[in-house]
Amino acid sequence: MKTEKQQTAVEWYAEEAMRLEIKKIKGNISVYQMLNELSNVLNQAKEMERQQIKFFFDKGHLYSGCQFGLEECYNKNFNKDEQ
Repeated sequence: MKTEKQQTAVEWYAEEAMRLEIKKIKGNISVYQMLNELSNVLNQAKEMERQQIKFFFDKGHLYSGCQFGLEECYNKNFNKDEQ
């Protein structure tokens, strides 16, 4: 059984954006490099979001009419506040 919660695309994007900002502040990358990498990170986050939406759409169809709902599936995979 998987106990570690997955990150949402938004959480992943926020962490990556912060990592790039720290690299820029420390002088490890230029503003141009940071913006270029941030653009790539945004595109990756958009793709992650599309995949997450598809996952939950598919799960919703699999569990429709059952005791397992889409909200429960989301909470088990992404909601860090609930167990």
